[in-house]
Amino acid sequence: IDSSRSVRPHEFEKIKVFVSRVIEALDVGPNATRVGVINYASAVRSELPLQGPQSKAALLQAVRRIQPLSTGTMTGLAIQFAISRAFSAAEGGRGSAPNFKKVAIVVTDGRPQDGVQDVSARARAAGIEIFAIGVGRVDMGTLRQMASEPLDEHVDYVESYSVIEKLTHKFQEAFCVVSDLCATGDHDCEQVCVSTPGAYRCACRDGFSLNSDGKTCTACNGGLGSALDLVFLIDGSKSVRPENFELVKKFINQIVDSLEVSDKQAQVGLVQYSSSVRQEFPLGQFKSKKDIKAAVKKMSYMEKGTMTGQALKYLVDSSFSAINGARPGVPKVGIVFTDGRSQDYISDAAKKAKDSGFRMFAVGVGNAVEDELREIASEPVAEHYFYTADFRTISKIGKKLQMKICVEEDPCECKSIVKFQTKVEDLINSLQQKYILWNKHPSLPEFRHGLQGQKDIRAPQTVGAWCG
Repeated sequence: IDSSRSVRPHEFEKIKVFVSRVIEALDVGPNATRVGVINYASAVRSELPLQGPQSKAALLQAVRRIQPLSTGTMTGLAIQFAISRAFSAAEGGRGSAPNFKKVAIVVTDGRPQDGVQDVSARARAAGIEIFAIGVGRVDMGTLRQMASEPLDEHVDYVESYSVIEKLTHKFQEAFCVVSDLCATGDHDCEQVCVSTPGAYRCACRDGFSLNSDGKTCTACNGGLGSALDLVFLIDGSKSVRPENFELVKKFINQIVDSLEVSDKQAQVGLVQYSSSVRQEFPLGQFKSKKDIKAAVKKMSYMEKGTMTGQALKYLVDSSFSAINGARPGVPKVGIVFTDGRSQDYISDAAKKAKDSGFRMFAVGVGNAVEDELREIASEPVAEHYFYTADFRTISKIGKKLQMKICVEEDPCECKSIVKFQTKVEDLINSLQQKYILWNKHPSLPEFRHGLQGQKDIRAPQTVGAWCG
């Protein structure tokens, strides 16, 4: 990425947003896609090597910390750096593995002060596929000298950095490799994926039937439903801001709409915290969706500090206690939302929650700290914590929660939970059309693949599907 002096600070932030959205679409991991970032101006600086952070959350936070160099424009030097160092085995490149493609995306807004033609030819000869993105006053001839063939697929131009995000979808498609979609996890099947050439179909385990969407399964044929004690632990600190707190309340209420609320099925509790902890209402206080939603709407914004540890302790000691409506033998789920670093210690309370058998999901937004999310989350940690730069990408969480909360040994006990989780994604999608929660940290819009209502689903045109 070009951070020469012609790229203004607010424009450089747009570049980082673009990079983040491309990362959001990838299947990131040590044995999947690795991502590196080179920052250049008159000099070249490796911001992220390919062997760097191996989780999507850590990558996104590292990108947010990148600062512009604000000097000249030595694009050729940056490409040479990519050849000799960035794609090397020492930096995490996997050149000896033929199944891994090497791709470079060059973003620049001006005429380079050095030559790019020869060094770009060497890069392409070394097997590096180059995409060249030009912004504003860029020299188009330079872009064509850098890019791989065919040029119409590898050269892009946008009028300003404010619209560079529109290229995100193109790179999702460019990086999609059609293979065994079941093996790679690029499918929407809830239970069983059956691979076919260039496509797949979904099936269900014994005791389940395939729904009309061709993806999800229904258990127990008219079973009695299930009981679920669900408590939201919501960050009400001042960094959230009042207008965004209203979006959090809207989100909670739309989730409540997806539940079967009753004494024998789902119960909902709500706790807000900042410098102190406040129980908005305990489990079982409200017996209908209407009453729960009304109580959520009346919740006032605390607007102080961020004492996540204290809030977790309250969840363990009070929220899931019998005196506050918790039912013995009923699955207990805690969903923690936070947007920043805790001002107290969370380790003891987080461990006690998990040791008590509570299924804990940690959702971090904006300036949330990955290590804290991991500490809150249940095992396996990677499947129970999530980070997103803004509220739109939280819809991915719904699909994962659907698969993770249910207990396979007794699928009938998961009926209401499955119904709750399958609706979460649609609910969030309706929010994202109207609102952005953390405006200064925009992130990737949701990209789904697969065709609703069809049982034989063609190869997806985007990447990043969840594996069932």
